[in-house]
Amino acid sequence: MLSRLTRPQALAVCALPVVALIATAVFAPLPFSVAQPGMTANVLGENKGTPVITVSGAATRRTSGQLRMTTIEATGPDARVSLADVFGNWFRTDRAVMPRGSVYPSGGTVEEIEKHNAAQMRQSQHAAGQAALKYLHLNADKVRVSLDLADVGGPSAGLLFTLGIVDKLDGDGGGGDLTGGRTIAGTGTIDADGRVGAVGGVALKTKAARRDGATVFLVPKAECADAGSELPKGLRLVPVTTLKGAVDSLVALEKGKGPVPSC
Repeated sequence: MLSRLTRPQALAVCALPVVALIATAVFAPLPFSVAQPGMTANVLGENKGTPVITVSGAATRRTSGQLRMTTIEATGPDARVSLADVFGNWFRTDRAVMPRGSVYPSGGTVEEIEKHNAAQMRQSQHAAGQAALKYLHLNADKVRVSLDLADVGGPSAGLLFTLGIVDKLDGDGGGGDLTGGRTIAGTGTIDADGRVGAVGGVALKTKAARRDGATVFLVPKAECADAGSELPKGLRLVPVTTLKGAVDSLVALEKGKGPVPSC
């Protein structure tokens, strides 16, 4: 049949499957999520009219400055992300194309994923309370800490929750605030022993932090390179691996003396 067609016609016929294949690749859903800087919240203040941190069984102190936990916003686990979406966002500095598995747990329905993220947040809050009370040598049977931050899931606010509890109860240990009146932001998981873990999405979180007024960003040490890759002007990175290290760094910043690690 092709022998009866002109050369341009034959090329056109042969090209049709290729064009169809390319079109399918461009518009077919891919296992990626597109993320951008999300909301931040001051854990020393209120969220939707409710205090983020509430302590009973021990006196709390009035604080100044802010400790802002940071988030990213990503396309939903059931969103269709095409090759066109990937190319359209790949070179943007305010967006990131991430494997969906690094944002959401694999498998499960949207409802199951939301329940998983909510469970991680509850575990993070529990660990934050344990880590803070252990650091301050307070009896968990007498001092109760509750944390309330609506519409946020996952474990990445653990470090900031813990620092907020420490600031509410003890400040810098000498009457001052951990923040020194600054707006401090950061991210990182926490365990009951005060170890800080990596989270992901830190380059986007630094942008959210600077947008909302932060001048210092606490980052898990293992993610220094990612956080510094597109660091907003005016934001200082402070790497941390433990709660004690984070507190020591903030106190050194507040007092203007002592070593403060940098990425």
